[in-house]
Amino acid sequence: MALKVGDKAPGFSLKNQDGKDVSIDSLLGKVPMVIYFYPKNFTPGCTAQACSFRDQYQDFTDAGAKVFGISADSVASHKRFRAKHNLPFDTLSDQKNKIRRLYGVKNELLGLLPGRETFVIDSAGTVKMRFNSMMAGKHIPKALSVIKGL
Repeated sequence: MALKVGDKAPGFSLKNQDGKDVSIDSLLGKVPMVIYFYPKNFTPGCTAQACSFRDQYQDFTDAGAKVFGISADSVASHKRFRAKHNLPFDTLSDQKNKIRRLYGVKNELLGLLPGRETFVIDSAGTVKMRFNSMMAGKHIPKALSVIKGL
């Protein structure tokens, strides 16, 4: 069942780029978050999206939000991707796509490519935005607008 605006966001724990457990459970109901799912590290669209979140990261943190990127890539791949592009936020490894399914993120292009979807969760743990578009650049301004409006 797909997560909708107004639903309580489900908690989870995944390994970050350093192999450390990051528990979203511990943040739900405390701080706003942007959780974005993307297809694959080092691909043009995913790199552009991550770098756009990087470039606007201070705007998100000024609004009190945490940013997390999630893909099925390995911890080692996330480490290289984060280092190469100087990403200031955690990239999380969902190798079995368990969290992708939990949040209801569907595949695109006839089911061949993992979907690109961004969620904004407020400090009460409620989903305030769900945005699905393969156009990577559209996610950042939409998420930032919602975060600033919280």
